[in-house]
Amino acid sequence: MTSAPDPRRCRLYLITPPAFEPTVFAGTLAAALAGGDVAAVQLRLKDVDDAQVLAAGKILMPIVQDAGAAFIVNDRPDLAARLGADGVHVGQGDASYGAARAAVGPDAIVGVTCHASRHLAMEAGEAGADYVAFGAFHPSATKAPPEFATPDILEWWQALMEIPCVAIGGVTVDNAAPLVRAGADFLAVSSGVWTHRDGEAAAVRAFNALFDAEAAGGGAGAP
Repeated sequence: MTSAPDPRRCRLYLITPPAFEPTVFAGTLAAALAGGDVAAVQLRLKDVDDAQVLAAGKILMPIVQDAGAAFIVNDRPDLAARLGADGVHVGQGDASYGAARAAVGPDAIVGVTCHASRHLAMEAGEAGADYVAFGAFHPSATKAPPEFATPDILEWWQALMEIPCVAIGGVTVDNAAPLVRAGADFLAVSSGVWTHRDGEAAAVRAFNALFDAEAAGGGAGAP
């Protein structure tokens, strides 16, 4: 996963809902991806067995890749490698960056959760992470965060590092603009797309309208 050609333009990083039936969700995901530019989709399934993660991945990964997005597996480098996914995202309580890299190989994406910690972000960046994720920035129904981050951590990171940063946690079209302006390369969004009042495709269109407006220096632009 790389930044958009225009370095000022943020991009969307979708995260799957916490629970879903893969064959049904496949249609929802395809509709979202048809709504506009999406950089990556993370498969995030908690409290299910490996077979369920692999089954979901085999259904969803072709849809994601056919749309030109990267398919990322949450937490499990071993399952990402078995699926042949584009990468893996690891949290502080999951596999280390080094273990994840060893599992998925030198060419896959490895992203690392850094919460609101500048120290963890520097460690991840120096280790070789392809991106660091900061958050949560807002309360989220998906996951209770250990701490909240503020936009200034994105400004700090962009002033120091070229490695992309992801803003995550309760992000919606309505609250995203300050994160984009602070320098997020990607916004990681789950319920902000899947529960959008006008549907998932409309949410993706709205996020992209916001990104375009901010990149052009026009400020708020998304409905």
